[in-house]
Amino acid sequence: MRDALRERTVIIGNSGSGKSTLAGQLAARLDIPAIDLDPLHWEDSHVGEPRDAAVARRLVADAAAEPNWIIEGVYGWLAAVALPRATMLIWLDLPWDVCKAGLLARGPWPGVDEAGFAEFLAWAEAYATRQTSTSWAGHARMFEGFSGAKLRLKDRSETAVFLNGLD
Repeated sequence: MRDALRERTVIIGNSGSGKSTLAGQLAARLDIPAIDLDPLHWEDSHVGEPRDAAVARRLVADAAAEPNWIIEGVYGWLAAVALPRATMLIWLDLPWDVCKAGLLARGPWPGVDEAGFAEFLAWAEAYATRQTSTSWAGHARMFEGFSGAKLRLKDRSETAVFLNGLD
């Protein structure tokens, strides 16, 4: 599994599940770049004006063409662009209450008011019920269909055990 991690890993999961944190920790340990899908999806790096879908896909394809990386994000349709080159898939399948706590601890990003943050939280909470590629169902399909090394982590303690096992 460590060899698969060293090459090209995709991390998916709901907002607040810890994708960016895990990607950063793995990138530091493995000395490979971590790529967040948010700046590739949004014109201004965070929720606001989405990039043209073809442009976003091209940006992900360009990043995935590199020899080593960790690509993380909630956007299943963008993660799917990188998946054919991925050697490992990690799904952070954490309960909503854990994700919500993570989002509330992080708080809104600069430029987002209370109403915008509340709208984002409602969108993230709907992860379990949406039927898009950017939902629990979409991530489950992606996980089940991936034939490479894969790992599904269901709570923060499993993530910690996984990281400690790499030492």
